[in-house]
Amino acid sequence: MTKWKAVFIGFILAVIVKAFFAHYEFVGLLIVGFITGYIAHSGFFGGLWNAAVAGAFGTIVCAILFIILATFGGAMIGMFGGLTGFTISGITGLTAVISDLIYYAIVMGITGAIGGAIASKDRD
Repeated sequence: MTKWKAVFIGFILAVIVKAFFAHYEFVGLLIVGFITGYIAHSGFFGGLWNAAVAGAFGTIVCAILFIILATFGGAMIGMFGGLTGFTISGITGLTAVISDLIYYAIVMGITGAIGGAIASKDRD
């Protein structure tokens, strides 16, 4: 069962990691997944599920922010800004979003399972 409080916190942290700590994305996602699983207190599979859902939501929101940036891009983006840039990068952007969705779900899910398992040990 999904614990929406844990998913929401993990989602916010995943977006922060993607937006501000892109160079340390892998380590950040490991930490965020662990935190999400630990907050869920649902055991191994519950932590895995909640962290994977949080990672998926984080990916979707980052993709939406990218689309908004590409569509309403200003002069700094140059000829690839605006609707033209969005149209050109459509297929490439879709494959990147799908690969990021899988990547976030797997990385955060694995450490979320560990966090959930540790949290369920503390609970008993």
